[in-house]
Amino acid sequence: MDVGANEFEQSLPLLQELVLDADFVGLDIEFTGLRSNLTGPQQISLFDLPSEWYIKTRQSVQQFTICQIGLSVFSSMEREANKYVAHSCNFFLFPTTFGILDSEFSFQASSVQFLNHYGFNYNKFLKNGIPYMNEEQEKKIKHNILCGNWKVRSSLDKDQIKVVIDEVTRWLDLAEEGEWMTLPGIAGFQAFEVELVLRQALPNVWTVLKEEGVIVKKVSKQHRWYLENTSCDRASCWRDKILLSAKGFSVFFQMLVKAQKPLVGHNMMMDLLHLHEKFYRPLPESYDQFKQNIHNLFPVIIDTKNVTKDIWKELNFPRVSNLSEVYEVLNSDLNPTKNSGPEIIHSNECEKYVETKYPHEAAYDAFLCGSVLLKVAHLLLEKVHGIYPIPESTFPQYLDVLAPYVNQVNLIRAGVPKINFSGPDYPSIRPPILILSVSKWPGVNEQQVYREFQNLCKFDVRRLTRSQFLLLTNKFKDARSILKEYRSHPTLRVSLYRYWKHSPNINCLLQVCGIVTTWALLAFILGRSGP
Repeated sequence: MDVGANEFEQSLPLLQELVLDADFVGLDIEFTGLRSNLTGPQQISLFDLPSEWYIKTRQSVQQFTICQIGLSVFSSMEREANKYVAHSCNFFLFPTTFGILDSEFSFQASSVQFLNHYGFNYNKFLKNGIPYMNEEQEKKIKHNILCGNWKVRSSLDKDQIKVVIDEVTRWLDLAEEGEWMTLPGIAGFQAFEVELVLRQALPNVWTVLKEEGVIVKKVSKQHRWYLENTSCDRASCWRDKILLSAKGFSVFFQMLVKAQKPLVGHNMMMDLLHLHEKFYRPLPESYDQFKQNIHNLFPVIIDTKNVTKDIWKELNFPRVSNLSEVYEVLNSDLNPTKNSGPEIIHSNECEKYVETKYPHEAAYDAFLCGSVLLKVAHLLLEKVHGIYPIPESTFPQYLDVLAPYVNQVNLIRAGVPKINFSGPDYPSIRPPILILSVSKWPGVNEQQVYREFQNLCKFDVRRLTRSQFLLLTNKFKDARSILKEYRSHPTLRVSLYRYWKHSPNINCLLQVCGIVTTWALLAFILGRSGP
């Protein structure tokens, strides 16, 4: 089911009901860009501590925006053992433009090309995107509305607004009091904008929002005053309607937070950063504060990338590179619990996913996340029971076997492989740092060192001294291969990095200590030889 601004408010009651009755919610997000093209020290690196990775990535999250959110709400079916129904929805989003709010964001060419390849509907994103705002933006809007500043920076072109006013003005010249006209094709937040402009510009009209569009009625000034002061359309009520419409998807985000359902994604670190920035609050400077905020919003997070990465080799499954391939393996005969695992069906609104694959459509990927979670949980549950028969499986049982993976989110290219949102991060399990000593290559830089090794394997490179560089990879076999290949190289010698041996700070400290010790010894000797 695709939901834009025109359909969003009508779908809210059903969405709330689905989330409240759910066992968990699958999530996937598509962005206008992933990461800024930073260079030098600003690039993310395997050398980065989680806090350093966060600071670098925070800038990219502030630069790009969300264009589509996919949610797949999984609910166990009553009187149906281990059977789940998935309600999947695509939400097209576009930042709120109201009053002082006029967000700036960037497009990354590679991201646009990628989404376009998979049939992303940019027309719906740009023309019918659901508005949204975070709590800080909401406070500003509330303040402006309470101060009487209802001036709208319309998402419609000013010329279009002028056309609407001219059309209504011409109609008014011929209309009798009590007659009405319809402005079709205007809905959602856009409709409130049109109503507001018409009410401010024309004192003898009244407006009502209906399914068919904005209804404009010619009224007397006395009747207009009466309508403005009735209980259903007082200024306070009107302000609330405007704010609710301007908040858009943020209303549903707050419902999702309040429901406290487990949130499931795949490689979902960027998703969590954007959820915080776009719907909650601007990302804090403190990495620890970010972790605490996310844990408060979503106490149970499960990253299927982290789970599958951990168990994949143990199960002797073939290597995979993306979520779709993980799903295919778990649905194949390679999965020993294929026929005994949970049965998952699509709701009636999502029948297009039954026969056809839609990779990188957010709702479809959200469905894959939830399906992978259930199938992997069943594998783990069978492993716990061993040769004994598995009792009738329930989602709480699945959560029990998934407990070691809860709130552990995969981290790409950093000093640790994952972030722990419910406690301290785990220590690194990366291969050891290597040190490259260069001779007979004056002026060598990090890029030249990188190019030297890139045909063999991929290393992150960091300069240590004028002629020494640190090398770090995320594969142990690459570290072993380079150590063997370059240990006796005439100009490029690679060895294991030892902090106490190679650190310039330690070497400097030892030199200072040596000088001090030498002078102290010399003073002692001269003192003893004196009169």
